[in-house]
Amino acid sequence: MGGGAGTRLFPLTKERAKPAVPIGGKYRLVDIPISNCLNSDIRQIYILTQFNSASLHRHIHSTYHFDRFTKGFVEILAAQQTNTGSNWYQGTADAVRQNLRFFTQGDPDHVLVLSGDQLYHMDFRLILEQHVATKATVTVATIPVSRKDAGGLGIMELDAKKRIVRFAEKPKDQALLDELKIAPEMAKSLNLPEGSDWFMASMGIYLFNTDVLLRALDNDKADFGKHIIPDSISHEQVYSYVFQGYWEDVGTIKSFFDANLAMCRLQAPFNFFERNRPVYTHARFLPPSKVLDCQISQCLIADGCVILKTHLENSIIGLRSFIGSGCRIKETIIMGCDFFGTRLETRDRDERSFGIPHASIGRDCHIERAIIDKNAHIGDGVVITDKTGHPDEDGADYYIRDGIVIIPKNGSVPSGTRI
Repeated sequence: MGGGAGTRLFPLTKERAKPAVPIGGKYRLVDIPISNCLNSDIRQIYILTQFNSASLHRHIHSTYHFDRFTKGFVEILAAQQTNTGSNWYQGTADAVRQNLRFFTQGDPDHVLVLSGDQLYHMDFRLILEQHVATKATVTVATIPVSRKDAGGLGIMELDAKKRIVRFAEKPKDQALLDELKIAPEMAKSLNLPEGSDWFMASMGIYLFNTDVLLRALDNDKADFGKHIIPDSISHEQVYSYVFQGYWEDVGTIKSFFDANLAMCRLQAPFNFFERNRPVYTHARFLPPSKVLDCQISQCLIADGCVILKTHLENSIIGLRSFIGSGCRIKETIIMGCDFFGTRLETRDRDERSFGIPHASIGRDCHIERAIIDKNAHIGDGVVITDKTGHPDEDGADYYIRDGIVIIPKNGSVPSGTRI
């Protein structure tokens, strides 16, 4: 599912779909669920798109190719007008409903529905194994969460066999939450820490028997989480697959920012350095990065960068980034550039004149707690400070969300600016 507008991630979604947002210096969010599928031997994948989808389409087409001797594919299904309907996708369930004719062509036994913008490693074969073993008709992947997080998620009540018997969407009433908390026996079997209340939250991952999916969508209800799953609990065998690894729905600027910077740790909660679970993305032929006379602590640096006499701390430096000398950069995500710039004339040659991107971080910049989107140019001597506790703000060359300064894609901040 890649069609949502991603309004909570604005301005990163101003010109792109949420699954196309860069992450980890060289990947896109959509690479995560697709890689999970490929690592689970799932090779027939549809991507449903709608808003600001051009860059997402370009990434999918340039990245995922199978040879002609396999039945595998990663195919895009964009919202479209047909003889039977002219509406855009009204929700997750409606998006699947409008494309059922494609999903049933190969007569599959099961259909797996995923979100295109979550961060996790999962082997979907384990869900299928449990699904078959329990004779479930629908299986929902769930994860234990604390009371603090339960109010923003769909919360499930399970019986002793992990069949879902009750569902509440983003429950705020504390009395209702008390009724939905995980039973002590189950909490103990899951090795959850004692002394706290735990709740089983939906991850937005659904495995359906195909015939059950067709019945469930034989109506005009819009969403899986709000409508289809709650309705199915009463008359289908709906079970929970309990997942206890790292999972993050990077739906806000703060959650996106924190999840990215967490990747810089040696023991990162989401790890790209796993031999058996690689994350795939667009293959590029970029030179190794040049790092000259720098102090670097806990950072990820992608290919094709040039970094000169800079102090970097807890930051991500994306593809083809250039950082001029004398900079201090802390807790910042620099998404990099889509292309290298052209060489300047010899008489104008300086440290930025050897084929680096036209967009770059200038000299003597001090940047802390910021997101510099793709192809943005930061002039010399720019100062961006930590805005924790500052109200959201839309400036001339920047945005502030959740105390984080964001320079938008293709943006330009003049030399000497202080934000």
